[in-house]
Amino acid sequence: MFSYTTRSLIGVGKRLRVPVPFRSLSSPSQPNAPSPEPATTPKARPAPTPATESLEAKQPSLDAEQPSEPRVKEWYQRLSAIGEDTRLPRSVLAIYSRPLRRKAEYGLPVCDLQLRSYSVRNVEFFADFAIRAAYYLNLPVSGPVPLPRMVERWTVTRSNFVHKKSKENFERITLRRLIQIKDGNPEAVQAWLAFLRKHAFYGVGMKANVWEHDSLDVGKSLDASLPEVEKTLGPHLERFGQREDNSADQSIFDALDSDRFAERKYI
Repeated sequence: MFSYTTRSLIGVGKRLRVPVPFRSLSSPSQPNAPSPEPATTPKARPAPTPATESLEAKQPSLDAEQPSEPRVKEWYQRLSAIGEDTRLPRSVLAIYSRPLRRKAEYGLPVCDLQLRSYSVRNVEFFADFAIRAAYYLNLPVSGPVPLPRMVERWTVTRSNFVHKKSKENFERITLRRLIQIKDGNPEAVQAWLAFLRKHAFYGVGMKANVWEHDSLDVGKSLDASLPEVEKTLGPHLERFGQREDNSADQSIFDALDSDRFAERKYI
């Protein structure tokens, strides 16, 4: 049974009267009093048998504490869970591991690729991409080797006249990585460089030094190609050292015997 009364609030600017509910306590003799519930005696639990003991051991207890928040799984745990249900391609699984490499047989350098960037995150990512591409092109690769950083600094005057002593310094740091290809086919190396140029990453510059190896009979091949070289360079070497506007097709002796020089010969 509920009834409402008013109570004054002291301590405020104005006297307010707010209705506050309260419950009146009634004795058990009153008709509205709640009847007491009869006390129930606990039933005796039957004695456990060996069969019931084994079933209780197998069933987990309901009172076991369960974690309030689910635990975050690591990436390798997620990958193993996916692998149990479905079979992923080998190329997809290789993304979560280190880049595969091929072993060089002779160790002869064929190409040196230098990567430059102002961000270590970009240069490391593209170096990993280049190593993975070299593996699928059957190119033995070594690296990436960190090269010394290139540090450039400038000092600029902020203002002039009386404020010329106020200056500001700027700094630019270039990070470099070296990737070396050994014992690779020249055509495969060119295809690798073209693939990297096509899929170039923003903020990363590339510089490649490529070596080509020839046989020991390279001198004989140069002698055999000499007539073709002379035939190609002949028209350019005939007028070497002459003016471009000189269109006279005559030798030096014909020029000395001409009337132009004969008049001044006996002066």
